[in-house]
Amino acid sequence: MSNTTSKDGLLLRSYLTFSRYSSTLLHRLLIRRLKRGKEHPTRYTEKLGIINVPRPGGTLVWMHGVGLGEVLALRGLILSLLDQQPELSFLVTSSTKTSAEVFSKNTTPNTIHQFLPLDAMAFITKFLDHWQPQLSVWAEQDLWPAMVTETHRRNIPLTIVNARMNEKSYESRLKVKNLYSDLYKRFHSISTQEKTTARHMNLLGASAIVGGSLKAAAIPLQDNPDKRIEFSNSIAGRTCWLLASSHAEDETVALTAHQQLLKSHPQALLVIAPRLIDRKQDIINQCIEFNMSVATRSNNTLPGQHHNIYLADTFGEMGIWYRLSMAAFIGGSMGPVQGHNPWEAIALGCAVIHGPNVDNFANDYATLQKCNAALAISNAEQLLQCLRRDDQLQDANNNAKNLLADQNKPIDSIANMLLATLQSAEN
Repeated sequence: MSNTTSKDGLLLRSYLTFSRYSSTLLHRLLIRRLKRGKEHPTRYTEKLGIINVPRPGGTLVWMHGVGLGEVLALRGLILSLLDQQPELSFLVTSSTKTSAEVFSKNTTPNTIHQFLPLDAMAFITKFLDHWQPQLSVWAEQDLWPAMVTETHRRNIPLTIVNARMNEKSYESRLKVKNLYSDLYKRFHSISTQEKTTARHMNLLGASAIVGGSLKAAAIPLQDNPDKRIEFSNSIAGRTCWLLASSHAEDETVALTAHQQLLKSHPQALLVIAPRLIDRKQDIINQCIEFNMSVATRSNNTLPGQHHNIYLADTFGEMGIWYRLSMAAFIGGSMGPVQGHNPWEAIALGCAVIHGPNVDNFANDYATLQKCNAALAISNAEQLLQCLRRDDQLQDANNNAKNLLADQNKPIDSIANMLLATLQSAEN
């Protein structure tokens, strides 16, 4: 092992030993999650290293992002790489069921999606034996030690892109600093979203540079013109605004504002797209408490003139809602979640409104605020005032479009860095 203290070295060795004998236990845990609906009903075996997709020929770049946001952000990077080397193939892995379902509707050319195997050596070996990637790209802050060490042992170059680490995450990793130092030193290059993350990772023993955020440069979410036109016809010119990736705290604020908005704009429609669609009944119950009528997407129902709320509780259709809405109140920003990605809305010409809690995207929202490209609110009354100011929304939208062009620049430099790493490995 690398230079570690006896405590951290023992921790890593113990973990790797566990990974060699943990396959039965992890298999059982996976089946329990499957029974609770937490895993994909037909593809969960991919997490056991069972693969039913052939490896494409030629050079394969493997990219991993744990969840939905990280995986979608990789699409712009894939396109940039393909612009320079069209013959490349890509394997994108993730861990969550939602990420797989949404990515399948927003995929890129020459790309296969699989679930990342659980961190047991038996599963990892099957995975790497089958795919044999020439480059491994991680787009998340959590590292799986067994997968990292085995990939490194096989001389497959490891890289990290789009890294983000807040103070809380840094403090927790600092307790086992040398363990992370050992893992980071196995990476050929590490690119972070901003300076704070680079500083945190370097203090943990990495050699990180600031490369910029992939999420700001992500390609627009897919459209479904037939479904979009069908929905647009059903609302017959009504004003439509969106609560995107919502949680309970966001919904309370949005419903309070919408209740007041209806007094001056009785035909206004609020589309609620929850972050977790299994919260459907809770959201419906809350709408009823506000005396609002709800139509639900999962029931194949279109909104009628009497519906105040449309619950968009399906996967892979956010591109429709952003395209049809005058503004998007980005969820996760009124409670402990600390915000979600604003750039998906901006890429589709939808003005962004957000609450005060945005630590997950602090640098992004700070950039937007500096350029007057998003509207910050703290309560329902402020949200209502934003919705009533068409001129303010339009100004924010125009400023965001201008800003977006600059945010696309880092992606090509990150792509160049990855191609240089790939070329060096092949030579």
